[in-house]
Amino acid sequence: MIEICELSVSRAFLFKEQTYRGRCLVAYKDHVNDLNELSDEDRNAFMADVTRVTRAMQKAFNPEKINYGAYSDKLSHLHFHLAPKYVDGPDYGGTFQMNPGKVYLSDAEYAEMIEKIKANL
Repeated sequence: MIEICELSVSRAFLFKEQTYRGRCLVAYKDHVNDLNELSDEDRNAFMADVTRVTRAMQKAFNPEKINYGAYSDKLSHLHFHLAPKYVDGPDYGGTFQMNPGKVYLSDAEYAEMIEKIKANL
């Protein structure tokens, strides 16, 4: 992953594997395992960060839908995968794959995507 920025209670990252163009991840700043470990205030701030990133992704890439994934069976740190889905794109209408390992970009292409996201945060 490539760090995009720090947010109020989390950090946003661009996922290096870009089968789902614009895919990001938002990770909570402190070590917690689950949403239920956060106070109401911290949970609301974290979800506001997630929403802020998805709104920026929507403006930057115009996906049909953004899928959310919060899987942490093996990695015990609260984070959300944000996978944009496009009508004619991979897995539209189904579950996104965690790491298809198919699409990697150049450094310049990653930088361009990050700038598009940042411009809309």
